[in-house]
Amino acid sequence: MSATPPADPADPGGQGDEPGRIMSGEMAEQPAMLRRILEEGAPRIREVAAEIAARKPRFVLLTARGTSDNAALYAKYLLEIRLGLPCGLASMSTTTAYGARPDLRDVLVVTVSQSGGSPDLVASTRAAREAGAVTLAVTNNPDSALAAVSEYHIDILAGPEKALPATKTYTASLLSLYLFVEGLRGTDGTAAAAGLPDLAGAILGRRAEVRALASRYRFAERMVITSRGYGYPTAKEAALKLMETSYIPALSYSGADLLHGPLAMVDNISPVIAVVTDGRGGEALQPVLDRLRGRGADLFVVGPKAQVEAASAGFSLPTAGVPEELQPILEILPLQMLAYEVTIARGQDPDAPRALAKVTETR
Repeated sequence: MSATPPADPADPGGQGDEPGRIMSGEMAEQPAMLRRILEEGAPRIREVAAEIAARKPRFVLLTARGTSDNAALYAKYLLEIRLGLPCGLASMSTTTAYGARPDLRDVLVVTVSQSGGSPDLVASTRAAREAGAVTLAVTNNPDSALAAVSEYHIDILAGPEKALPATKTYTASLLSLYLFVEGLRGTDGTAAAAGLPDLAGAILGRRAEVRALASRYRFAERMVITSRGYGYPTAKEAALKLMETSYIPALSYSGADLLHGPLAMVDNISPVIAVVTDGRGGEALQPVLDRLRGRGADLFVVGPKAQVEAASAGFSLPTAGVPEELQPILEILPLQMLAYEVTIARGQDPDAPRALAKVTETR
């Protein structure tokens, strides 16, 4: 298995016909994809943001499932911190199963979906628009049913994603949502994000380092992933990737919630992955890290070098000069690779997790 992607565009992951070839190739596309969003997608995102900002929404509801739900949670942090705009994560069954029709006048409803094809997302967005909401679809498919029923649409420009585990559509959603929120603020977020493609490429080039770490967790029976602030969506997405590829039960908690009971299950056998952002979220996580070390936890840290050096193992991130709100786009990359490498080490194919389909149709 090649440690770095070859030049052959038909096989960007360098895996030939081996298991995981598709997921590997799509992970490798992320630096170019991030650059494409900044160069080609940003003007349209700013235009949509300006039109919505002019309508002065008083509240935001975010609607999504699966990986897109973790991207929506990231948007919730952005909207509440950067704009001071109250947000909630929608419970679609209140509309689709119970028929509730709340008053959504002056409410912005943002629906995040890779395919834009799940019936409950389409139905709840249609109902929201009928209830007076301003509706925005953020998808990887401008021709989707979701885009058609929404008043506004943002194309995340990730390109076709064939592997069942979503990788590039997740980071594309994060960057697109960041640029959208900055647009709502009346600012251009491209300058702050300009270094992300090169930093992402450098992280993805450290594949051999992650492979060595994966051997440490090959036989793990469960994992706990924790973070705070902007890193919390990363913890949830990392847990999802580990569960759907390697089938390892992975429990994600806010660091604050971990202390309210679940800490009791932590021992020196089950690994704990801590996503430590370089900023206020990382500072808020410090008491949790201290408690975990006190319990003798096998602590794996993704974050600044100093935090990694104080842990049992980890992956250091180039966070210097990267705003805290953009670090999640980098944080997830080593964890995507970890899920991939653990799955390969366990003799499974991350391209084809059992019992899953690329478009999940919930109602």
